[in-house]
Amino acid sequence: MDPKTYVLDHPLIQHKVAILRKQQTGAKEFREIVSEIAMLMCYEATRDLPLQKAQVDTPLGRAQVQVLAGRKLAVVPILRAGLGMVDGILDLIPAAKVGHIGLYRDPETLRPVEYYCKLPADVEQREVLLLDPMLATGGSASAAIGFLKERGAKSIRLLHIIAAPEGVARIRQDHPEVPIYCAALDEGLNEHGYIVPGLGDAGDRIFGTW
Repeated sequence: MDPKTYVLDHPLIQHKVAILRKQQTGAKEFREIVSEIAMLMCYEATRDLPLQKAQVDTPLGRAQVQVLAGRKLAVVPILRAGLGMVDGILDLIPAAKVGHIGLYRDPETLRPVEYYCKLPADVEQREVLLLDPMLATGGSASAAIGFLKERGAKSIRLLHIIAAPEGVARIRQDHPEVPIYCAALDEGLNEHGYIVPGLGDAGDRIFGTW
């Protein structure tokens, strides 16, 4: 396994992924579990954030504590499925700023095209968590990373619930310094570009449009 690709094997994450995969799981439960998994993944993906020493006054005296140091956080979902992961992360890090990246695939070139991008003004000073439930071919994620870099982002982490080896390989080729955090690394892609066994179209299942 590539040292910058992390498959998060926490029992709670794995149990919740199993529920997501089930065809019988309805949109409401699916949305809730995507949010819960995102929160648990964020906990793991931010494990190495730097800390600095500080002091606080408790009701009984002064305590030596550790607080986050360095860059603040930005949460950037890739529209539309990435929206399903935002609330869970904000529950854990309510002070994070939120940006959005919208992409569509050009029917002729098959390349991702940006149709919307709104980011925090100080994105270059923030640790960016780029969100999308599925990493399939990796084209959209790679393009989104490129757009973030063009706008000054210097530190980016990818969070996906399900990833395919093809998508991981694409990110490693295009952006080798960007770490990938996923809850499952599946077998691969079918002829239509869907992850197998996967969980279907995450956006459709989150928003009830399947």
